Amino acid sequence: MPLTQISPVILTLDDAATATAAGVHKATELGVPYTFTVLDGGGNTVLVTRMDGAALASIDTSRAKARTSVYFGAATADLAPAVQSGAPLSSIQTATTFPLAFVAGGVPITDARGVVVGALGAGGGSPAQDHEVAAFAVQALRQP
Repeated sequence: MPLTQISPVILTLDDAATATAAGVHKATELGVPYTFTVLDGGGNTVLVTRMDGAALASIDTSRAKARTSVYFGAATADLAPAVQSGAPLSSIQTATTFPLAFVAGGVPITDARGVVVGALGAGGGSPAQDHEVAAFAVQALRQP
C-alpha cells in the first residue's frame, strides 16, 4: 500500500539525521555537548538527539527554539529584538500554548524553493555557539 501524502510540507528522517550529524560534528569540534531537535513544517518532532553529557534543560530549549523558528520562518537570533519590551511581539510568549524561545539556536530548514519545511533547534552552549552550531547543521542540507 503506497504512503498517502497528507501535507506538502515534508522533512524526511534522512534529512533530519543529516543535519543532526553535522551538528554533532560541529559541537564535538567546540567541545560542548548539545541536544538537537528537528521539527517538520507543522512543528511536529522528526528527530531529537541528545549528546552524552548535554544538559537536561537543553532538551526543552532545543525544542522551543526549533518551534519558534518554524512558526516564524526565521532564525531565533533574528527574532529576539521583536520580543523586547514595547516591541511588536513583546507579549507573544503568553499567547501561545507551547513554549517559544527567542534566543539564538533555532534555524529554519527550507526546501529548494525557499519554503520552510522545518527547523532545527540546538541547545547546550552560549547563544552565539547555539546559533553557529544550528546554522552549520542546517547548511549541511544545502550541500550537493
